[in-house]
Amino acid sequence: MKSCVLAYSGGLDTSVILGWLMDEGYDVHAVYVDLGQPCEDREAILQKAKDIGAKSARIVDAREEMCRDFAFPVLAFQAKYEGPYLLGTSIARPLISKVCLQIAREVGATAYAHGATGKGNDQCRFQLAAEALDANVEVIAPWRIQKFRDQFPGRTELINFCKEKAIPITVSLEKPYSSDENCLHISYEAGELEELDVNGVELVNFGMGVSPQEAPDENETVTIDFESGVPVSVNGKKLSALQVVETLNEIAGRNGIGRIDMVENRFVGMKSRGVYESPGMTVLYDAHRYVEQLAMDRDLMHLRDRLSPEVAEMVYYGFWYCPKLDALLAFNKEAQKPVTGSVTLELYKGNIIISKRASPNSLYDDQIATMEGGGSYNQDDAEGFLRIQGLPGRVQAKVRPRSY
Repeated sequence: MKSCVLAYSGGLDTSVILGWLMDEGYDVHAVYVDLGQPCEDREAILQKAKDIGAKSARIVDAREEMCRDFAFPVLAFQAKYEGPYLLGTSIARPLISKVCLQIAREVGATAYAHGATGKGNDQCRFQLAAEALDANVEVIAPWRIQKFRDQFPGRTELINFCKEKAIPITVSLEKPYSSDENCLHISYEAGELEELDVNGVELVNFGMGVSPQEAPDENETVTIDFESGVPVSVNGKKLSALQVVETLNEIAGRNGIGRIDMVENRFVGMKSRGVYESPGMTVLYDAHRYVEQLAMDRDLMHLRDRLSPEVAEMVYYGFWYCPKLDALLAFNKEAQKPVTGSVTLELYKGNIIISKRASPNSLYDDQIATMEGGGSYNQDDAEGFLRIQGLPGRVQAKVRPRSY
């Protein structure tokens, strides 16, 4: 018998793929990587894999590792893809591949299967991560196999296969979108969301919080402490990385924070529309930036900000395990050393308002910055500064005058 590990979510696609791989002669070891999916019944998913006939089925808890070793380094880079996207799905995929390959090594499987389509980003993230960790791994992506697509040209055939195999499913042909979730965020795409004249945030049944309109009519205060760019406590309570995310998901979620609707450029070349909710991480990005504004040197911050889109693109595309990202993350770990401090925010109906901030490494000096008379900054010095800065411009103005 051939043997493979399947990244198993318990949804329609991976349930069908599990049955199909068995029909193709594989012993299938189903691995549900627990990343804090807020709306899923883990034990029911595990039982489903066993009922379908998996050779083995297990849940691997990787929540803490994802927050600590994947999400927080990306947060420290202030990395966002194409503006607002906080990379919640992108961050999770290389970790899923890592866990699945660890299980494959344990059970002696030589193949790694996943349910990502041939049109999306996740196939890239799963495979690029897997091959970077094990150059000899065989990746099975059924949606890229013509035989599989011929058997399952649409959702009707997938659902009928489940009925024939007595595989329990909760989806129907009327479901208006698909979703992917972990403790960092939930993404929603496909179905009716492919129509751009549909209001995405009104269509989606969000799972991590309320709408801004439904949020309380009064501010909620939250204080977050950072040590060297890493969030370590909320409202004065020391927490693990996972606990920080979960606590802020609850606080920010009930205040309508962190919903976006965007059209993005996939790695494979097409544009796609996605709706995302990331309540806790949205608050963390703002809070982290406020501490940086106090404690990080200007030129260092500007350099990091120029590199930030590069990091976001690499994470989005799936190049997590590569020398360039290793080097960039190492650079930012050094850059983040002084980013220690405390930020208090007011959350109100989807808005994040800075209330106060402090850092033992603050470079802000009110005696230098004051607009009042006196202080330790001599404004006479600006005369020479501007004469030197303006020298190239004055020379250019004489040689090639501009019309005005």
